Amino acid sequence: MIDRLVTPNPMNQQTDSLAVALFSEILTVDQLARNTVAKALPKGMELSHFSVLNHLARAQIEKTPAQLAQTFHLTRGAMTNTLRKLENSGYVHIRPDWEDARSKMVTISPAGFLARDAAMAAIAPIIARAVEKVGFETVRPILPVMRELRIKLSEEE
Repeated sequence: MIDRLVTPNPMNQQTDSLAVALFSEILTVDQLARNTVAKALPKGMELSHFSVLNHLARAQIEKTPAQLAQTFHLTRGAMTNTLRKLENSGYVHIRPDWEDARSKMVTISPAGFLARDAAMAAIAPIIARAVEKVGFETVRPILPVMRELRIKLSEEE
């Protein structure tokens, strides 16, 4: 019994090494992508601002700050800070929730759509060049794997 606990399982070591290598690459790519995209964003726009604007533009429905915080895996305080900056820039509208006076509803403004579109125009060529360098044939089969990994990690939270 003790021998089984002490003797390492080569399959577990192989799995662990693969997992560590995968996550090391993901974290490095994430950091490089964030830095590259952040540099290309219009002046004054932060990556967090773009992320929220892009989400609201794609969702095309109002969201509560709590829903946005959950979507981005942030605290409500952090999301409130981001939303305050976006509201001050005129990129989002925040109104009271008529059904729950304790809550608010957030929607992207016309200026927010324009800012998001400007940001997309700035970063799209950079992302396209990166995909082109790696090759479409290489990237296409990775997407379902990355999507599945994202879904599995989201389920664990």
